[in-house]
Amino acid sequence: MKKVSKIQIFTIGILTAITVSYPQEKEIKVELERLIKVRNEIKETYQKNQALLEQIKKEREELEKLKKQIEESQKKVSEERYKKLAKIFEKMDPELAGEKFSKMESAEDAAYILYNMNEKKAAAILNNTDPVMVNKIVKILSGLKKQNP
Repeated sequence: MKKVSKIQIFTIGILTAITVSYPQEKEIKVELERLIKVRNEIKETYQKNQALLEQIKKEREELEKLKKQIEESQKKVSEERYKKLAKIFEKMDPELAGEKFSKMESAEDAAYILYNMNEKKAAAILNNTDPVMVNKIVKILSGLKKQNP
């Protein structure tokens, strides 16, 4: 029988190891390809989400601008409404106007109407208004004066 050298045994061992590990290597390659594919899908999803987030931020800013415009428009409409009502109440008899103010549900509305009136006429109306309502109106008006010096 022929004697086998150490080099031949080593070579046979390596070939055996390669042959045995080849299926594992193939599985590793398949798994690696799958992981790369998953990573790329995650990157794409992340980029899409970033783009959506930017779009949402822009739309939110636009909505905030629209909200401010609407609020400003509503404020202007309210101011105009109070000015028109102030003109109407200025033309009324102070006693009748005082009765109307006494019966108003909203002291805030009454205060805004008086705020837009001539001071002498507003004072005459307040003289004929229920004292409880006058107190509410004065509190609101004093707050308005602090805001708008």
